[in-house]
Amino acid sequence: MRAEIIDENEKGVAVDVYDNTGSLHEISMFLDGEVSYHQSESYSDKADNRTREESEHGKQARRYAQYYVFLNRGYDTVTPKWKNPVHLQAVRSALDSMDLEEFEDHFGDLYQQLKSHHGDSTERVLHPPADSQDEDYHLYRKHVYLGLDPLETDLADDARELAAEFGLDLDEQSPNETPLAGLTDDGLETWSGFSTELFAQPNEDELAELAEGFYVDTTSELHMAYLDHDGIEQVTTAIEPDREPDARFEEPPVDPGTLEQFQHGLSFDLACQIRDCFVRMGVKPPEEYQILGLGHIAAALAYEEVDFYPDYHAPDEDGAYLSDLDSKYFGDNSLLGSVKSLLN
Repeated sequence: MRAEIIDENEKGVAVDVYDNTGSLHEISMFLDGEVSYHQSESYSDKADNRTREESEHGKQARRYAQYYVFLNRGYDTVTPKWKNPVHLQAVRSALDSMDLEEFEDHFGDLYQQLKSHHGDSTERVLHPPADSQDEDYHLYRKHVYLGLDPLETDLADDARELAAEFGLDLDEQSPNETPLAGLTDDGLETWSGFSTELFAQPNEDELAELAEGFYVDTTSELHMAYLDHDGIEQVTTAIEPDREPDARFEEPPVDPGTLEQFQHGLSFDLACQIRDCFVRMGVKPPEEYQILGLGHIAAALAYEEVDFYPDYHAPDEDGAYLSDLDSKYFGDNSLLGSVKSLLN
């Protein structure tokens, strides 16, 4: 992926992006990231005439353009914010720095809800809506709001500098060209090794400088997305601040383990979301985030449906993925099958 800003004014920015096939995308956006123009001679203007892979190249180009402008001009062009790696980094570091009491204050309702699916002794926080098709299709949502915006502090330059190290200008090898089945034994060991280390002990030191001063200001009420009896997605309402969240958790009804394990699990979830952000803008993730596991649910579905994506989210039958961690954090085919109808 390569990009160049070719024009800008007080209303927006124009960017030329070359995707991982070498095709040019001409993209213009407003300063809030809304794309006002996107043209590529390599792909049909009509979505019905494009393959799933061709459409994904177009989406990658848009995401890459938005992130490129964010890094180089400082405009908050990555939308939504909970798909911006810088915001996710800050939330993850804030989460890792919490003691268990503070963590429970913010995420105890989500933990209780998941535990309630695995034992009668735990009371439900949310009961299934009357029109819910099946509890296996529930995704429990929790939004996280930082007390400091990483883009509105004196740490903004540090945030962008760290994010730039994530391979934004790397054009040696895209994630499209890294099928897991084709990795060497050493390569698989590396990806699995990072997953083990990151899950077992969140790496606070590397992000401490960036996240110093960041804290979780508040979280939304627990709510859920589910399928009704007609197979239509519904989302329950929740009280939350009148601003965009910095991170979103979408958790299926799996056993969260102990409260401490759940805290590590949510941190690992954010790390996988960071990986997904880069992969889905066509960029190979930085080394720390070359991990296997379930992050953004929509990204997991894309990995299933787009041929050029490796299955970063799902376990492998030959044991290439880790087997000593709860399957939730690596997804499984039955789980993806359950949520696929909900998110498609």
